[in-house]
Amino acid sequence: MESIKINKLEIENVKRIKAVKIEPSRDGLTIVGGNNNQGKTSVLDSIAWALGGEKYRPSQAMREGSAIPPNLRIVMSNGLVVERKGKNSSLKVTDPNGNKSGQQLLNEFVEQLALDLPRFMESSGKEKAQTLLRIIGVGEQLADLEKNEKELFSHRHAIGQIADQKKKFADEQIYYPDAPREVVSPSELIRKQQEILARNGENQRKRDRLNEITAGKHRIFDDLNRIDDQIAELQVRKDKLKLEYDQAVSDEEIAMKTVLQLQDESTAELEANIADIEEINRKVRANLDKDKAEDDARQYKDQYAALTRQIEDTRKAKTDLLQTADLPLPELSVKDGELVYRGQLWDNMSGSDRLKVSTAIVRKLNPKCGFVLLDKLEQMDMQTLNEFGQWLHQEGLQAIATRVSVGDECSIIIEDGYVKGQEILEEDMQEMKKMPSWKVGEF
Repeated sequence: MESIKINKLEIENVKRIKAVKIEPSRDGLTIVGGNNNQGKTSVLDSIAWALGGEKYRPSQAMREGSAIPPNLRIVMSNGLVVERKGKNSSLKVTDPNGNKSGQQLLNEFVEQLALDLPRFMESSGKEKAQTLLRIIGVGEQLADLEKNEKELFSHRHAIGQIADQKKKFADEQIYYPDAPREVVSPSELIRKQQEILARNGENQRKRDRLNEITAGKHRIFDDLNRIDDQIAELQVRKDKLKLEYDQAVSDEEIAMKTVLQLQDESTAELEANIADIEEINRKVRANLDKDKAEDDARQYKDQYAALTRQIEDTRKAKTDLLQTADLPLPELSVKDGELVYRGQLWDNMSGSDRLKVSTAIVRKLNPKCGFVLLDKLEQMDMQTLNEFGQWLHQEGLQAIATRVSVGDECSIIIEDGYVKGQEILEEDMQEMKKMPSWKVGEF
């Protein structure tokens, strides 16, 4: 579907305009130039009034000093002729077949922002973003995601504060590395002490048996000495006793080894523990409190990390939503509720990019509308104007703009209510009308 543009416009006696005829470029930028107070803005106001309706009617529509009422005539690219003339400047819209219509037909292809683009450009960044989201149809979904993100962020902030407090509290707790892991019971200590005493008693019994073995060995040695003189007679007995002696020595060695391996356990530590049980348990409880505080801090840290992942997922969903949306321009998006183009917020965009974004949004709002009106482009340098003009031509869009200038960049120059050069033709026509007409046979 081809968008509708302005082919011709004729304006008489509107504000500062006396008589102006313009044929804007079909694509690209048409600049209406001139010095101040010559009627440039009156051209744009006239177009807005003719196409936008009574709400765009200037407060003093008729040119000061004129006895003739305003006369507006615009020919659109779809063949419609829009006229406002007469005392009441009533609207008449005629299609190529001669059928009459009114404002309702114009509203189908005339986008309101196209008539008042500065209103959009001067709105806040959030208002621009809301306009964009509305026209691409993702405003409600994005609003839900942003609401969810804010709630998650707020919750995470609260959890983060608690986690920091828990961590600080845990770090401030004293820890006793030499204290047992659990609270000590006095009865348990006494039971352990009794077990040690019983084991020590058994050791004593083994030591007592060692003395018996040693005494027996000495008796056998004495007997051997007594019968040594009777070796021949008592050889058999000697051999027997020798065997008994060797066995006794072996038993002694075994007994000695057992004793050497035995070491009585001290109950001093247990006795001290029993005496200091309250202090020990105080340290144990302190350690348990520190462990509990550190565990609490870890749990809140884990909650914080989980919420961070949810926030990241929500932000990714927002990005995916905008990337898949039918945006007016590549690289145009919304971030944190602000309009972003090529990674730049509105206040960091170049003048040319601002014009591109605004015009593209108008086209997206109503694809049938192929033109925009722009006032006061004198703030734009020549490079910005050229870039914007080239983009318009490339996109097949039309812009009619004003600029305080009489330079070559201007398509026409308005001077004292006329298009410079046209007023001469108008004056010549008036003079021709005053000249007497020639009739056959008269000299």
